[in-house]
Amino acid sequence: MEPFLEKFFPKVYRKMKEDTEISNYCKFDSQLLTSFTSSMYVAGFIASFFASSITKAFGRKPSILLGGAAFLAGAALGGAAFNVYMLIFGRVLLGVGVGFANQAVPLYLSEMAPPRYRGAINNGFQFSIGIGALSANLINYGTEKIKGGWGWRISLALAAVPATILTLGAVFLPETPNSLIQLTDDTERAKLMLQRVRGTEDVQAELDDLIKASSISKTVEHPFKNIIKRKYRPQLVMAIAIPFFQQVTGINVIAFYAPILFRTIGLGESASLMSSVVTGIVGTGSTFISMLVVDKLGRRALFIFGGVQMLVSQIMVGGIMAAQLGDHGGVGEGYAYVVLILICVYVAGFGWSWGPLGWLVPSEIFPLEIRSAGQSIVVAVSFLFTFIVAQTFLAMLCHFKSGVFFFFGGWVVVMTAFVYYLLPETKNIPIEKMDRVWREHGFWNKIVGEMDEQTKIEAA
Repeated sequence: MEPFLEKFFPKVYRKMKEDTEISNYCKFDSQLLTSFTSSMYVAGFIASFFASSITKAFGRKPSILLGGAAFLAGAALGGAAFNVYMLIFGRVLLGVGVGFANQAVPLYLSEMAPPRYRGAINNGFQFSIGIGALSANLINYGTEKIKGGWGWRISLALAAVPATILTLGAVFLPETPNSLIQLTDDTERAKLMLQRVRGTEDVQAELDDLIKASSISKTVEHPFKNIIKRKYRPQLVMAIAIPFFQQVTGINVIAFYAPILFRTIGLGESASLMSSVVTGIVGTGSTFISMLVVDKLGRRALFIFGGVQMLVSQIMVGGIMAAQLGDHGGVGEGYAYVVLILICVYVAGFGWSWGPLGWLVPSEIFPLEIRSAGQSIVVAVSFLFTFIVAQTFLAMLCHFKSGVFFFFGGWVVVMTAFVYYLLPETKNIPIEKMDRVWREHGFWNKIVGEMDEQTKIEAA
């Protein structure tokens, strides 16, 4: 919003309004502006490691509570900000909240969900993020029209609404059976909780798996040191590769900078914000579709199909911008809306593949003894590369111009090949028996299979 830029980022505002010589691609290239955007992800990166210890030592529920409280404080500070330092500090508190929530919530969902519905329930995490992003875009579109130029305060302060729901709601959440056994050894209480969430009395086999996993986890004193062992190599590779690939799809370029991108191609302030609403609706709808089909089609099929869809749309957007958008002026209105449609195609591809599955697959593959550490690595890698992409994108847009879409398209090719060759299917497999997918996989069996043989020889 222009009043927001004028108050906190006056150099960007003047460059946008007054500098007729500057390239379309470079108007918003400001390290201060990108620091505001990306400070949240630096804070989330650091917070995720603290969240790991709290999640393991005290349970999933306290981490969710802490995340909600930090988010609430950040929203209040952002809405009341009167200088850029206050604004960025509020953003940092939001990052702490997101760091704790992203670490604990996917684990909570995967541990509570029955195996046959785990994909759909865990994808609800990304679906809810999509609803949040769509709500934010609608709020921005509405508050931009408030006369007096203070609509941005409402935009920032309204983050307190979901933060309050999360914080108060977490008070009433039960702890997961996995965490109860890990923390208290109270198998009877864990059994009652398991019966409650499964809706059946017959839970002894699953309870036995949880007790066995818990006894193994208690022999591990340093999960971060343990996770680098050879027997956990597949999980460690996935914990790093999947969140890295999720960020270099380029989706956060769209999520953070869609209004800027649409203004770059010639749409006005209000039209740019409305275009963000459209992409938000598409992303949320496609994630909902993913919830419906992920436990039927499986993870691999959605990853691959979504990757091909994103690649085609990125190449076409880059091609249109290369051919039509120069350093000055804009593209024709028709081409601007073609770009918008193609970006919607891209967002849909992400929405039923790398968006939800980037959180689902890592949350379901770790054995209990390294689960909180593994999820922290996933969140930390996600935040680190979200920060790098957010911090560099406006400079990349300025220097690469339309080539930035080909850059991210190249990564989509790499990640689709990675899934095809290295990711086994994990649908419908109980979370405490997930180790078998690596032993049955052509590539990973050479690593963990050899480890199993070595263990048997040592035991003999």
